[in-house]
Amino acid sequence: MTTSNATYTRWTRDEMAAQVANDIPDGSVVNLGIGLPTAVANHLGADKEIVLHSENGVIGMGPAPAEGDEDYDLINAGKQPVTLLPGGCFFHHADSFAMMRGGHLDVCVLGAFQVSATGDLANWHTGAPDAIPAVGGAMDLAIGAKKTYVMMEYLTKKGEAKLAPTCTYPLTGIGCVSRIYTDLATIDLGPDGATVVALAPGLTLAALQDLTPGVTLRMAA
Repeated sequence: MTTSNATYTRWTRDEMAAQVANDIPDGSVVNLGIGLPTAVANHLGADKEIVLHSENGVIGMGPAPAEGDEDYDLINAGKQPVTLLPGGCFFHHADSFAMMRGGHLDVCVLGAFQVSATGDLANWHTGAPDAIPAVGGAMDLAIGAKKTYVMMEYLTKKGEAKLAPTCTYPLTGIGCVSRIYTDLATIDLGPDGATVVALAPGLTLAALQDLTPGVTLRMAA
């Protein structure tokens, strides 16, 4: 891909997922949202004990099952088949939401339609008249987890940055996202704005800035 006279290589979805997995602290209880974030489960190393939670009432999930070993009575919130590690268990979804709302999750990883430079999140509705709203547990997760990450592609199909000065879509949560992992960059967000932690191979900060109108990007020290 070429922009601003620079050639760069986007990170793949697996590479993005591996970055997220690497940044999750040992001993964390984590919820992986529907879509791209589910791939994180396949990159959690054996050197860490990460407990995966799903809002449909499962805790202690492992990676995706091998083809042919799927059990569709054992699924995550996105209805994808999962595995269960020793010690994993099932419970009523009301108890699951109590865990989310009670601050018992260390990290949640969500997808997004838009994220603002100060960490506002829009991921349940585009506002389009023909769009189907799908809030699920996103509001509970975004606010209930101690830390919220977003995993998404940097640009829309129209080439517009999903990182924006302010969200124009209906909000899921305000100031809740601390870091975004994308195919072009990993960026910390907060009251002071957007700080680029890592850039995709060959991509420069200036080229990323050209793709991100209205948001001032700075490089981490």
